[in-house]
Amino acid sequence: MKKILNWGMAAILVYGASVFTACSSNNDNIVPEPEQPKDELAEQKEKLQTQYGENKQITDGNYDKALAVKCINGTFVGKRMDGVVAYKGIPFVGQQPVGELRWKAPVDYVADESVYEAYYNAKSPYQREESSEMASLYIQGEDCLYLNIWKTEGSSAATKPVMVWIHGGAFEMGGTVDPMYDGQKFIQENPDVIFVSIEYRLGIFGFLHLSHLPDGADYPDAQNLGLLDQMMALKWIHENIANFGGNPDNVTIFGESAGAGSVTLLPLMAGSHQYFKRVIAQSGGPVFTRSTEEAIACTDELMAALGCKTVADLQKVDIEKFLQATTAVILRVWPERDGRLLPLDPYEAYVNGAAADIDLMHGCNKDEMGYFIFGFGADYWNSFAADRKAKKLAQLTDEEKVLVESYCQDVKDATVEYTATSRLCDQIAFIAPLIRLSENQTKGGGKSYTYFFTPESSSPLLRCGHSVEVPVVFNHQEMTLAMGWSFDETFARTLRKMWVQFAKTGNPSLSASESPDGKAKEWPLYNLEDKPLMIFDEFNIHSEKESQRKILDWERTYFLTKYYCI
Repeated sequence: MKKILNWGMAAILVYGASVFTACSSNNDNIVPEPEQPKDELAEQKEKLQTQYGENKQITDGNYDKALAVKCINGTFVGKRMDGVVAYKGIPFVGQQPVGELRWKAPVDYVADESVYEAYYNAKSPYQREESSEMASLYIQGEDCLYLNIWKTEGSSAATKPVMVWIHGGAFEMGGTVDPMYDGQKFIQENPDVIFVSIEYRLGIFGFLHLSHLPDGADYPDAQNLGLLDQMMALKWIHENIANFGGNPDNVTIFGESAGAGSVTLLPLMAGSHQYFKRVIAQSGGPVFTRSTEEAIACTDELMAALGCKTVADLQKVDIEKFLQATTAVILRVWPERDGRLLPLDPYEAYVNGAAADIDLMHGCNKDEMGYFIFGFGADYWNSFAADRKAKKLAQLTDEEKVLVESYCQDVKDATVEYTATSRLCDQIAFIAPLIRLSENQTKGGGKSYTYFFTPESSSPLLRCGHSVEVPVVFNHQEMTLAMGWSFDETFARTLRKMWVQFAKTGNPSLSASESPDGKAKEWPLYNLEDKPLMIFDEFNIHSEKESQRKILDWERTYFLTKYYCI
């Protein structure tokens, strides 16, 4: 991978990657990156906000009938650009979750014979604006449960595979309006699929445990509302996508980071399998969940910070004050293993065959934590990682602590202070959970195609960090350039081709005639003996046994998956 620019973290944030927070650093090992000019940020904001608008009801019959699609809850009229028609801001609920419906399960949509514009993105979910530069550009609101669809012009026969994107952002930030997730270029290159992106409630509005409060019995689902929103969106897609030319019986859900966590949890929810048959999870899994005890502790911290004792008290808090108070529980407001909507042990559920009929393709990047080191700065990272490591060690037995410390000592690089903690966090959050999910899906009788993404940037901090593959998947070369590098185009097209091939057939392998470089790419199913991985090396996509690559320390880190990520 060759370095083209050196914009730094500001560019990554503005162009849509999901980072935990934007922090500065004075570390002597880092060449200071120039700040993005204020007028450039203003330009990005102006450009992004042109994506928003009010989709109005059309009552005069004055609209392009060729761009109108009749659905159960209305006829929606899209916009055409370069052979692709986009339908934005389609509601998938009957009422938005505002007022008395805050912290309540999504309301099913109802039949509607009216005609509506589908020209603009809807609002993004509420999130703290300082969580990322992108969040400050979003128009936010609780009335955010909408989806977007991209398709080519022409035949409406319900035959095309459907790929449904669930965005990441630590379950706390992000939105479908993010330019990274625009489906225009993806569909131009892959006209034989339908692309959909869906929104869901985030943070304290989507994942806040309330049932233990004095008046909390009326909010039994509050801890996993974001996932219920996703289910409702998938229900709408199942019941309406045929009218756009999509095959409702060939739906793949895919996502990155929290989106990957979502798509690996959805198969464990009752009734979900009717809505999709395949899952692509990029850098995430069931590890991004918390126990009921951890969820209650977060809620109690938030209540104390706000001086509230009941849900009724919370309802009266100003939104901005509410969002600011969540700083105390950052990266801890996640889906809950509540034993009702989600199993108490998701990994065991996979072993027991809960997703045996779901095809799984998933993987992670070689240096996931590099993204956060680059974003935080090495100084801040050292402090953050030391705190996280201490909290993790406090959960372990004395014997397990010895194993972890031994691992850290062996991977420590004397010339780079953060190597040990970054490699440990890679293992805890991404690599060990990846392999455990492959193992358990296979034991449960299901299919797992497992990958490891390796291309590096020239930054010694970023390397092959979290989310660097996302603009490749979405065919946004201009965004990889903004981040500071360029992927080989044949490599990028091959990766996308394999993603689409999996969505079409359930097998991402490519024949020589299908492969952009003219060379067959045989991706073996994961098995318990060889444990094969597909290595996405920029100039040599190939399979290897895990024992050759040795991405996991089976003795000293694999056991950490039982403690999840909190």
